[in-house]
Amino acid sequence: MSLSESPPPGVQADPPLRADARRNREKLVAVARAAFAAADDTVALEAIAREAGVGIGTLYRHFPTREALVEAVYAAELDDVATSAPALLAEFPPETALRAWMDRYAAFVATKRGMIDTLRTGWASGRIATPTTRERVTAAIATILTQGARAGVLRADVEPEDVTAMLLGVFLSTAASDTAEQTGRLLDLVIDALRPRA
Repeated sequence: MSLSESPPPGVQADPPLRADARRNREKLVAVARAAFAAADDTVALEAIAREAGVGIGTLYRHFPTREALVEAVYAAELDDVATSAPALLAEFPPETALRAWMDRYAAFVATKRGMIDTLRTGWASGRIATPTTRERVTAAIATILTQGARAGVLRADVEPEDVTAMLLGVFLSTAASDTAEQTGRLLDLVIDALRPRA
């Protein structure tokens, strides 16, 4: 199925969603998130619909194109990453919250790999809005660093943007091997670098 596919004839986008339609949409996004994270190749839309327990027509009513589904998945993943810092800080000490947040960010990057070709094409053509991913990720890091510096468990002299750059370096360097163990070790090293110096 190509990126430019159109929905089957006669399938239109729904107006405001009823409760059952909203559940179907959320299920489709959840299934697509898992499929894109696990995929080594293009994920068939029919497989997503089948796994979500709906027909392909239902998928197309919610997401008229592959780009529309990918954009919804990407936005949901980015929202989870960008807004998870306060909840993690409420549950864990700042350095533990930061490490848990890094794992969440790594999962986001893994999901993005399964849809990167569609994202790049959509961004280049303007069919998918260019997100403020880096800014939102850096803001989440800044929230945790600030709390950690106040508690004396994370360095106060670190720029959040530099941490973002370090994390991107970790994910780029492990993309080919895709070993969670190595990624975890490198993220542990990043945390060690962010602890206050003796």
